[in-house]
Amino acid sequence: MNRIKNIKQLEEKGKVWDIAVIGGGASGLGVALDALSRGLSVVLVDKSDFAKGTSSRSTKLVHGGVRYLAQGDIALVFEALKERGRLLKNAPHLTYNQPFIIPIYTLFDRLQYSIGLKIYDWMAGRLRLGKSRFISKKETIQRLPQIKQEGLKGGVVYHDGQFDDARLALSVAMTCDEMGGCLLNYMRVTGLLKNQEDQISGLKVRDELSKEKYKIEAKMVVNATGVFADKILQMDQPDAPKSIQPSQGIHLVLDQSFLGGIDALMIPKTSDGRVLFAVPWLDKLVVGTTDTLREKAKLEPEALSKEVDFILETAEAYLTKAPTRQDVKSVFAGLRPLAAPKAGSTKTKEISRSHKVSVSQSKLVSITGGKWTTFRKMGEDTVEEYTKVTQSPLSPSTSAKIRYHGFTENPQEGHWKGYGADAVFIQKMIQDKPELGQLLHPSYPYTQAEVIWCTRHEMAMKVEDILSRRMRMLLLDAQAAWSMAPKVAQLMAEEMGKGDKWVETELEDFEKLAKKYILK
Repeated sequence: MNRIKNIKQLEEKGKVWDIAVIGGGASGLGVALDALSRGLSVVLVDKSDFAKGTSSRSTKLVHGGVRYLAQGDIALVFEALKERGRLLKNAPHLTYNQPFIIPIYTLFDRLQYSIGLKIYDWMAGRLRLGKSRFISKKETIQRLPQIKQEGLKGGVVYHDGQFDDARLALSVAMTCDEMGGCLLNYMRVTGLLKNQEDQISGLKVRDELSKEKYKIEAKMVVNATGVFADKILQMDQPDAPKSIQPSQGIHLVLDQSFLGGIDALMIPKTSDGRVLFAVPWLDKLVVGTTDTLREKAKLEPEALSKEVDFILETAEAYLTKAPTRQDVKSVFAGLRPLAAPKAGSTKTKEISRSHKVSVSQSKLVSITGGKWTTFRKMGEDTVEEYTKVTQSPLSPSTSAKIRYHGFTENPQEGHWKGYGADAVFIQKMIQDKPELGQLLHPSYPYTQAEVIWCTRHEMAMKVEDILSRRMRMLLLDAQAAWSMAPKVAQLMAEEMGKGDKWVETELEDFEKLAKKYILK
């Protein structure tokens, strides 16, 4: 992806795009992918980097949603299980089949979870990832070495998907780019264009890096901005009512030794009635999540002290070695864009996670709600509005069969897996210039060559783009990410032709950011 080349497309006089998408997270990328699969022309803009918001801060699960099954949301689970199967097929380089174990301490729990997960298996049909089954106490302890053994009767094993969310977003963005889409990060929407009939006809945007302004004419505009959807709705109608209720979920990242083994732990009922996951991810353990209503949508939400305590206390109840604040390598928070509840209801865990497509009087199309697993279906349902909005015919969707950039049936192991087929090109750079094989940190496998690759081919514009979303270091070990930043900034500056001032500003910005991921 080449940002300079894509910006040139905005300068073409008289160009009218079929669809302009606001938002480069899961839902916006799903819209772009589906529209391109039908032969429509697409421009997508995001005020920061792809997946900078909630889409890079998930629990890293591609799942049908065992909890939604318990709540009786059968249609959502069926849809998500189908999409889970497609996602694992289309992005084997970014997804894993992850076994989960629910520890069983009562006979009633054994009965209810065994039956519930058999239904989950049956609903997945031929896209099932593995059979659920009850395992003995002995096998549970072998597979979860750090689980509390007192009163343990065994465990129920089931299978779900696990993935790298930010790299999947990037892979989908690069797929869209290859299909002829024009995707731009750091391009802020400053206003909506309307015609004489007061119907939406495009966007006013400003490049956040160069401060240049552009106008984008489009037949249909899609608001796919997640927790920021209301800001765009109010650009359309200043008195638009609040439609989004942000709900915060945080995750703590620990050493994998706190759980041991390769299986994930699922605690089906915490003290607040939610589920808690402890999932092995990129050689660490991601533990979460919470569900806390927040008033304002922020691009960098911060974990509350009570949320951190809640996760540590819940983990302590199940693990032999209780994690403490000092053990936390990184803490990250994301905001779910839930539909604003009707008056009198505040229980976020009861608000459906299914998505909703709405069209305003001026024909602004908004996609709200949903979850990563169903991002493609969300896109398909949104693009279905095209004929209603534009009165133009629409070809059938073919996005379910698209393989995402980097696709390879035999991805390399370790951190190279996330690059998929591109890994060989980065390794060739190291062969040609061995000093690029130098590690950025002695404890982690990331190399200098990867910084150059991400800057050159993956539209990384800032140090944060690389250390948070291309390499995931900020989420894995915030302190280590901070110590890698000077080298990353220097390599990027050389690649982009930037001077010392740029390096200095980037390091100041990254230091401020990294501090938010380090527990005090």
